[in-house]
Amino acid sequence: MATTERAIASAEAHSAHNYHPLPVVVASADGAWMTDVEGRRFLDMLAGYSALNFGHGNRRLIDAAKAQLDRVTLTSRAFHHDRFADFCTQLAELCGMEMVLPMNTGAEAVETAVKTARKWGYRRKGVPDGAARIIVAADNFHGRTTTIISFSTDEEARADYGPYTPGFDIVPYGDLAALEAAMTDNTVAVLLEPIQGEAGVLVPPPGYLSGVRELTRDRNVLFIADEIQSGLGRTGKTFASEHEGVVPDMYVLGKALGGGVVPVSAVVSSAEILGVFRPGEHGSTFGGNPLACAVGLEVVAMLRTGEYQQRAAELGDHLHHELGLMTTGGAVEAVRGRGLWAGVDIAPSYGTGREISEKLMGRGVLVKDTHGSTIRIAPPLVISKEDLDWGLEQLGAVLTR
Repeated sequence: MATTERAIASAEAHSAHNYHPLPVVVASADGAWMTDVEGRRFLDMLAGYSALNFGHGNRRLIDAAKAQLDRVTLTSRAFHHDRFADFCTQLAELCGMEMVLPMNTGAEAVETAVKTARKWGYRRKGVPDGAARIIVAADNFHGRTTTIISFSTDEEARADYGPYTPGFDIVPYGDLAALEAAMTDNTVAVLLEPIQGEAGVLVPPPGYLSGVRELTRDRNVLFIADEIQSGLGRTGKTFASEHEGVVPDMYVLGKALGGGVVPVSAVVSSAEILGVFRPGEHGSTFGGNPLACAVGLEVVAMLRTGEYQQRAAELGDHLHHELGLMTTGGAVEAVRGRGLWAGVDIAPSYGTGREISEKLMGRGVLVKDTHGSTIRIAPPLVISKEDLDWGLEQLGAVLTR
């Protein structure tokens, strides 16, 4: 049995089948390229769902992690450590906020945002105890914890996990009138992805995010922007919310914040909002650990230059222009997205998203499907124009009859 087949068979036998990976076994990676156990090279056009915005094995991030590994990796929050204050200060400054609550995974950060909004609602807004409600959008993806899937509309993610957590109102994404109609005196927050990633890279209609910002401000409701996938350079700006000039009350960050090296997430907000927490009311043993802070500090320093945002904007324009040309041939029905991020709807007669992904894998390109015939394209921001063009050529070849 070949090395790849043996590794896949072993994984199938000994790991839960909660994922359906493409049949490739990666052994090493550098920049925008990955190499499998057979020595075959693949262009990574997914970037770990944006966790690898700065590419595989980014030297600055690896060096920062190695230097910290020799010093201290974990203290727990029972003690201070010498990277924590700098990380919180510099991340808050990058976001134009005042305070940071570090966690590990994106789902933990979303859970933290939910808890923060509820506590703020009871302590600051005066909502009756137990009555707080949070408005979310249909087709959202914010993680997979029990509370988060309770407000999911994806039955695959939600089925068989009840009873579900109450307190959420679901409205259509992009529908400002529906959101306004759902608001009550007990609404404490609106939680949205500025661009819905898992749903197929859905960009809201112009004016939607600014309208949400105006409504929430007028009604004393928190606007929480889940920028776990869309933030930190992916769309050509530090945050996708910036495309409409919007600053939310709270950012939820993850994925690229850890540079693909370690899991790092955070809730970033004002002192008035995050100040609702007192010692013992929320925490995480690993949240804000020295290794995470060392890597996160380097990520913030890299974003502060603006070069990655500019690269995503310029290459993103090229990406969307080239994908737009593919819509004239009948194989591509629609293209959505911003920056180096695109959802591509393939005509069903050409195959499912999974089938197209497998064909691309056969030509040395790795993407991931979602929702039937949609594929997502999100290469590392360090990808060269030549490599990006080569990857798009392979997509064109797959879609040529």
